[in-house]
Amino acid sequence: MKLLTKVRLILVLAIIGGMLSSGCSRQKGEAIPLLNWYVFNEPSGAFSMAARQCSEASQGAYQVELIPLPADTDQQREQLVRRLAAGDTAIDIIGMDVIWTAEFAQAKWILPWTGHVAEQAKAGRLAAPLQSATYQNQLWGAPFTTNAQLLWYRTDRINTAPETWDEMIHLAETLGKTGIIQAQGERYEGLTVFFISLLASAGGSVLDESGTRISLAQEPTLFALSVMARLANSVAADRNLATAREDQTRLAFESGNASFMVNYTFVWPSAQENTPEIAEHIGWARWPAVIEGKPSRFAIGGINLAVSAYSLHPELAFQAAACIASVRHQQRAAELGGLPPTIATLYDDPKVREIFPFADVLHSTLRDAVLRPQTPLYNDVSLAISRILHPMRAIDPQRDVVRLRDAITRALNSEGLL
Repeated sequence: MKLLTKVRLILVLAIIGGMLSSGCSRQKGEAIPLLNWYVFNEPSGAFSMAARQCSEASQGAYQVELIPLPADTDQQREQLVRRLAAGDTAIDIIGMDVIWTAEFAQAKWILPWTGHVAEQAKAGRLAAPLQSATYQNQLWGAPFTTNAQLLWYRTDRINTAPETWDEMIHLAETLGKTGIIQAQGERYEGLTVFFISLLASAGGSVLDESGTRISLAQEPTLFALSVMARLANSVAADRNLATAREDQTRLAFESGNASFMVNYTFVWPSAQENTPEIAEHIGWARWPAVIEGKPSRFAIGGINLAVSAYSLHPELAFQAAACIASVRHQQRAAELGGLPPTIATLYDDPKVREIFPFADVLHSTLRDAVLRPQTPLYNDVSLAISRILHPMRAIDPQRDVVRLRDAITRALNSEGLL
């Protein structure tokens, strides 16, 4: 064979090989698939940075566009439910609150995670966040961020953090005007979380393990309700307890007029920035226990990344979601946004520990964390709880055990809330 013919043959084979190795490489001028990621409007830029960097790492396979949702979780859910119920193909990746998994999966609005991407989504995750993304033994999301409340207190007023609610309320009452406990008492999801965490800390649960039948065992439920009633009717309760959410309690604590607060980790960087003179006197401890000697258990929050059943590019959406939820971007979300990671080893990461000097307490809390009831009817169940228990000062434990059981049973049967 002549030399020129051989050269031509080699060139042809090289071109064919390049075409085969590129697989689904895009032809010149072909549009890159756009993946819309609907998620709450995270202010630090960590989410938008993850979207951009994962897009770049895909080498033209996809482009992630971040679509901000409202800050309020109820408004987020409302917007997503309307779009998903209408089969909106514009949604690809969903920043799914941990309490939506059962509802979205049951409605067939999201796709299950399987195979390699499922293994990526599970790798190294804390048990509770992973469980929050699971429904009926199937994974429906990649655990991305998590959170739990801690007890924050003034170290210049208290030598040792109280271990139980009874101890904290008693101690606060002895401190006089500064002995205020900041907690969330408005009629909203935060009140439900408060009750569920107290109930779990007392050894109880709202529903059984199947998530279909009511539990609310008598003794744990009475314990939880008694703590709420005692706090609300104590001189240690803030006078605005009935209208307090997380941000109101943060601001009240930063004013210097409170000695205790139960709240999420965002309060730490806020105090450092807004009131550094108070921040230097802030200590942290585990959320108070209900029963002495029995560790508290808090109901976690956080975001899981789900793929819409109506996405026009589901395989690419899974790849992008797995990238966003990876170690690198969880670390970045912790560093920039103060959002606790779901990957356990990151709690030993020096950069994360610098942001979270309370990393060990938070990690311990998350290891023992619980979930809110995993039911497609969770929204109705939560509304039933918050309506029965608001305002907290009116709680009558013996009476409200019965009222709670009745209201939650009606919610599970879709019979109306009250």
